[in-house]
Amino acid sequence: MQEHLIWNANPILFEFGSIHIYWYGLLFAGSFFVGSQILAWIYKHEGKSAENIDTLFFYVIVGAVVGARLAHCFLYEPSYFIAHPAEIVAVWKGGLASHGGVVGFLLSVWLYSRKYPESYAWLLSRLAIPAALTGSAIRFGNFMNSEIVGTPTDLPWAIVFQRLDNIPRHPTQLYESAIYLIIFISLFTVYKKVTPTFATKILPALFFLTIFTARFLLEFIKTKQASYETGLFSTGQMLSIPFIILGLALLIWAFISERKSRI
Repeated sequence: MQEHLIWNANPILFEFGSIHIYWYGLLFAGSFFVGSQILAWIYKHEGKSAENIDTLFFYVIVGAVVGARLAHCFLYEPSYFIAHPAEIVAVWKGGLASHGGVVGFLLSVWLYSRKYPESYAWLLSRLAIPAALTGSAIRFGNFMNSEIVGTPTDLPWAIVFQRLDNIPRHPTQLYESAIYLIIFISLFTVYKKVTPTFATKILPALFFLTIFTARFLLEFIKTKQASYETGLFSTGQMLSIPFIILGLALLIWAFISERKSRI
């Protein structure tokens, strides 16, 4: 009989009386801190003033959390939250949807660019790098919470998430976390190798295309997250398709416009 890793980690890292510090929250906040340092390096590398980075990240954090929470409430559990609207603000109970987080991120950066004299396209392209790192950290946080688990499998690396059941499953959180980490490294590598002008064009395209293609494919081995899912594709896959199309369109445009600029 195949033996599998038993996972029963405590999602709480520290407890101080009634105050609980969760792995998920630490990883989420930590990724934003590291991301701000990466962005500060980028600003310095391109000779730009980084005095407003803290404000920028405030916009991004608020936008991402609000967008992720609203998407979870109304796309994954609409009947519950329509019946219990006061629960929408209870973010500490869990429930954030990455697609909504990306939409909130896009809107928050746009609002920031309207108030501060910085290019929206430039900001999106540079923020795409730490955003991939944040995605990796969040998925590892999901692993610590034993949530967003995979479908049953008997593969040697399957994991039994004992907080849920005794069934060996795909550790999809680890798959996704590792893929996003690779994407982060790849985006940073591309950034350092291309011109700043081409980076502005290519990085958002690569971000959307790679992140959401990975998300689309991994959904095939994830357990259903929305109770009403019955079709061929999951809610997560349907929400990923527009981002994949956007990424592909931006990629084509990036190469065409770059080619024209060299003629």
